Amino acid sequence: MIAKTHLKHSAMAFLAASVLASGCQSTSTENQADTEAPVAQQASVSSEPLVTDMYTADPSAHVFNGKIYVYPSHDIDAGVPEKDDGSHFAMEDYHVLSMDSVGGKVTVHDVALHVKDVPWASRQMWAPDAAYKDGTYYFYFPAKDKQDIFRIGVATSTSPTGPFKAEPEPIAGSYSIDPAVFKDDSGDYYMYFGGIWGGQLQRWSTGKYNPNDEYPADDQPALMPKVAKLSADMKSFEGEVKDVQILDKNGQPLLAKDNDRRFFEAAWVHKYNGKYYFSYSTGDTHNIAYATGDNPLGPFTYQGVILKPVLGWTNHHSIVEHNGKWYLFYHDSSLSGGKTHLRSVKVTELKHNPDGSIETIDAMVEPSEA
Repeated sequence: MIAKTHLKHSAMAFLAASVLASGCQSTSTENQADTEAPVAQQASVSSEPLVTDMYTADPSAHVFNGKIYVYPSHDIDAGVPEKDDGSHFAMEDYHVLSMDSVGGKVTVHDVALHVKDVPWASRQMWAPDAAYKDGTYYFYFPAKDKQDIFRIGVATSTSPTGPFKAEPEPIAGSYSIDPAVFKDDSGDYYMYFGGIWGGQLQRWSTGKYNPNDEYPADDQPALMPKVAKLSADMKSFEGEVKDVQILDKNGQPLLAKDNDRRFFEAAWVHKYNGKYYFSYSTGDTHNIAYATGDNPLGPFTYQGVILKPVLGWTNHHSIVEHNGKWYLFYHDSSLSGGKTHLRSVKVTELKHNPDGSIETIDAMVEPSEA
């Protein structure tokens, strides 16, 4: 979710110029020559925010009982100065969005969870996710604790829209940001998480928190996202937290200097034709990229870009199937005129090619007319 300020402004200026130039309505290592899938000219459904009376970001979309539920962050203008640690992303609560189908009416539900109702949390309710098991909906969210360290919490409800009741403590062994929960065909649930820079992943390289940032050298493997199997109670980890390896086509880990491809934040997993797709944000290069593998724990081999840069510094996404079609939910800053901390959730169709690759989407390109 977080960028360094001096890079953010240059990126936003570039993207804003790109929008004007294209007429869009709003909506360093080996193998750098790896080919990308063809750019998909998407339908106009991608050009409009799902809701316009509030700012929403970081959408995690799920289908429960045939209906689409989106679990986003709730952006606010809290008057906090921009800082490299992301303090200006000062979100306080969550609202769930629901719709019967993509393109249909979107309902914004009442507050699902507020920071004041989380005993261990102090501030910054960032990108959440949700899961369902045996009559209970589980809501996973990151927040800073009383020591200003990001942890991941869990809250429960009998309704997919909440309100959710938070557990009194964060998940033991959790840290950093961006929880994403995937249910495998076996019935096992896995949580993926992590984000560098403001997400603090670089402070956990030894497995223990270090208040000082520690990044690998450029020629060393990049920081890796994390994964843990969830216990039967869905409120704890079963076993140890593991690294998620993202490899190049030669089977080598992506390097720290490979900003175009290495993991930054916003993990998501979906399964298609027997393959696991691990997708994520590259952060300071603003792509949503993906890698594929044969096991939910990885390793995953880098394949290409799903979504090219959008207006605003951050991007964060989810992928879901509904009524026989796949959809990409994402956000941009078009509604706020480019303010990076005031974003809006959007959706567009996602297409898998016959070979399993995903068509690259350029949301800055005006959709072609049929």
